[in-house]
Amino acid sequence: MRVIISGGGTGGHIYPAIAIANKIKEINPNSNILFIGTEKGLESDIVPKAGYDFKTITVSYLRRKISFHNVKSAGMLLKGLWQARSIIKDFKPDIVIGTGGFVCGPVVYMAAKMRIKTIIHEQNVFPGITNKILGNYVDKIAISFEEARKYFKQKEKLIVTGNPVRQEFFKVSTKEADLKYKSQQNKPLVLIVGGSGGSASINKTVTHMLMKYSKNPFEILLVTGKSHYTEVRNNLLQHKEVFEHNRIMEYINDMPHALKACDLIICSAGAITITEINAVGKPSILIPKAYTAENHQEYNARALEARGAAIVIREQELNGDDLYNNINKLLNDKEKLNTMKKASLDASKAQATDVIYNEIKNLIKN
Repeated sequence: MRVIISGGGTGGHIYPAIAIANKIKEINPNSNILFIGTEKGLESDIVPKAGYDFKTITVSYLRRKISFHNVKSAGMLLKGLWQARSIIKDFKPDIVIGTGGFVCGPVVYMAAKMRIKTIIHEQNVFPGITNKILGNYVDKIAISFEEARKYFKQKEKLIVTGNPVRQEFFKVSTKEADLKYKSQQNKPLVLIVGGSGGSASINKTVTHMLMKYSKNPFEILLVTGKSHYTEVRNNLLQHKEVFEHNRIMEYINDMPHALKACDLIICSAGAITITEINAVGKPSILIPKAYTAENHQEYNARALEARGAAIVIREQELNGDDLYNNINKLLNDKEKLNTMKKASLDASKAQATDVIYNEIKNLIKN
């Protein structure tokens, strides 16, 4: 099996692509897989480290209003289309897979025009502009949320697969996770993260909350992100009792264990983050980032809220008192907490990667 995969810009596009590639390799060890991304995107670092061949094309995003940047991007797009065609012609793939981000636009579009089988995967409830356009040309559209159906015109191409997620999230045991992350305080553990890079607004709110409510009936594990850690720690150093009852970390390398150990997760609402939360069946307070493209994080968060698995606080309305009260209220309502846990687990699609692989295999076979 010869496969080209393209997707990039953020981890939300890259990690599902790698999960799909890993599944193909697991079942077909002799498969030849090539990733196509951009030189400056995160994929240029992450994909080679995952052990896959990687080539780049020249392409840039478009702004939503007329600008010189868009004129420049149009020229880069033409060049990217030509480069994509050249790579596809040389590699001769059986199928081309797109996982979102503007880089996959010229790759998947050119493959479709060359009559090569194509499939795209959309991680979010509200599709990105690239995937909405590509939906007109590809053979199959894999969506992660049932709620995403209404945003695609090509209903006959749609299949609900869920988001691919690392198998560690399903395999880690509660006992192993608790030993690693639960302290001796015997308090509920509240994990707070703002994405891989951290969130300034979440960090600021939690800092204020800890200054005011340092002796909590629960323990907070705040993961600040590397670029925010020093500032947050320095702000809290004058309140030493905070460190007696809570923990501050800059980054967590083993999120499957941390998520499994916590009693409540507070985080932004990226699609992959939500998928990981559902995989371990945890209740959540979701704080969608306010300035994401098309406000897609709020669409993700509201979908989970509608199922009864999460509480949503808009970033613009976030403050320390409300956050503290929501945490306290939830942790003191065991019935509500258990209902949210079940709803979260019910929303999980553990077989997402298998379903996507089967679609890929069927497209090639047909």
